[in-house]
Amino acid sequence: MSNATLSERGRIWGLVALYIWQRTRKWMHGGPISRLQPFSSVPERLLIAPQDLRTADATNAADIYGGRFLFSGHLVETQGRSPFELQAVHEDWQRELHAFGWLRDLRAADSQIARQNARALAEDWIKYCGRWHPIGWEAPIVTRRILTWLAHSPFILQDGDHSFYRIFIKSLARQVQYLRQTINETEDGVERLHAALAIASACISMAGQGRFARQSIRRLDQELSRQILPDGGHISRNPRALIDILADLLPVRQAFVAQGLEVPAAMVQSVDRMMPLMKFFRHGDGALAHFNGMGSTPSDLVATILAYDDARGAPPTNAPHSGYQRLSGGSSVVLVDTGPAPDIALSGNAHAGCLSFEFSTGAHRMVVNCGVSSKSNPVWRKVSRSTAAHSTASIDDTSSCRFLSEKPFGHLLGAPILSGPRVIDISREDDAAGCRVIASHDGYAADFNVLHQRDLRLSADGTVLDGIDTFQAVSSLDPDMLYTIRFHLHPAIKASLIRAGSALLLVCRDGEAWEFEAPGIEIALEESIYLSDVYGHRRSEQIVIAGPLEAAPSVGWQFRRTATAKLSRRGTSDFDETEELPLEDPPVDTSEDAAAAADDTPLD
Repeated sequence: MSNATLSERGRIWGLVALYIWQRTRKWMHGGPISRLQPFSSVPERLLIAPQDLRTADATNAADIYGGRFLFSGHLVETQGRSPFELQAVHEDWQRELHAFGWLRDLRAADSQIARQNARALAEDWIKYCGRWHPIGWEAPIVTRRILTWLAHSPFILQDGDHSFYRIFIKSLARQVQYLRQTINETEDGVERLHAALAIASACISMAGQGRFARQSIRRLDQELSRQILPDGGHISRNPRALIDILADLLPVRQAFVAQGLEVPAAMVQSVDRMMPLMKFFRHGDGALAHFNGMGSTPSDLVATILAYDDARGAPPTNAPHSGYQRLSGGSSVVLVDTGPAPDIALSGNAHAGCLSFEFSTGAHRMVVNCGVSSKSNPVWRKVSRSTAAHSTASIDDTSSCRFLSEKPFGHLLGAPILSGPRVIDISREDDAAGCRVIASHDGYAADFNVLHQRDLRLSADGTVLDGIDTFQAVSSLDPDMLYTIRFHLHPAIKASLIRAGSALLLVCRDGEAWEFEAPGIEIALEESIYLSDVYGHRRSEQIVIAGPLEAAPSVGWQFRRTATAKLSRRGTSDFDETEELPLEDPPVDTSEDAAAAADDTPLD
């Protein structure tokens, strides 16, 4: 048995031991015995309601009043019953119901009927689920419900009687106590940081918290200092984490100011660091790059968050602690993943996308990663995390990371990354000619004796992107070994082979055109799928360069702009909208390639 296999086995058993230990502690701190303990710490009143930055849709209020709840793609009609009485409904639907995010839609309706409906549903939850519910008391759901109840408490409590006021605050305090008791057993990363935010928000929003408030602020400081890296990134390396954290952190900071309290130093520093990095990940159209779990961008929420940015400076050029590089020239932007996988306990949503890149010109995203699906589907999740779903190179259709398989512990532990790139060398040059980044990783060294190096240069005017992928042998190579370099195209890009198949023409919706070529290498245009569109899965295409590794240890390629935008007389593009792909399971070709690339067969 190889040392790598032994090391992976050690990591697996370490995860199993941690899982058992956390489950035991959670049962002790938040289980049946804890819930039977008398609860008397009921605050006298609410002092302040932190703002909710997320967008509301008032049109949903009528459906909710009529007993029609559309959550996570599932429509449930309650037929006059409380939704909290229903059984055997999809778990994702229940999570959205119990999180109470839909309260903002009722509040947006701004009517007496909406307020009465909100009170009735909150009272139903307290009646049916206030003591316990297998989904309603999951830590992330408790966190979201606390933050939502606090933010919308003026709306819920307006015109309500004193009796409801008391049971509402008592239930809120009970949930905060549960979260306080179980925070150390919540999943590390964003989930634990959100729990600390919810506890701190509750303690400064409710009267008479005193000692609890000081403890909660200290714990929030600790989590922010530990999880927010010096360059502003999150330890999970997921750009989405920045949006989710700032959306809750900014209202808590405002609540401190409104209460006349000193804003903790870690909170100030974290906001100041995260704001520039969120801009770092943005393309010209405002969307964030699809790295390590980032799906579709909530553009309205990002715009709201950026309105709180006091500095309003240019994004940084690199994020060395988070493991990303940004090249910019003219209207073009290239974002590159140059970091290792996060710690195993934080890698449940991380991707095998080392040295993958995304490329945009103006408001057009050209080269992308496939992103993540909004559908709750384990097959799509597996596909999206593979190297084949990223714009980078793979060896023998194998991912650069090895994930925990479903058996024997995957159903308990998820699919964290057991091994992957660890040694990543990076050099960067910025001069009058443009930006250049050279990076290499050892993700294929153990199994294939190969180091992958990628050399990217973007011209100063942004009209040319040159790349060289080099496969350096560290030992003898298998003569049958194949490399595959993929460039996934955004669905809005129309691609066609030209020059007898030696080049590709890429046309944007407004007529801007680019050519792609790889001298001396056969170019293929194949089907792909874009998972992160706000409207669902979209058919797309990918440029594929493949061949024997020994025959082409170095592959050069280039994107070059050949035409600027040409709008029609209407001022808009004449290109058709991309086709939606309403599929629950991947197309045969895509799933076979990407699932094979995931390389998560059970360990011996």
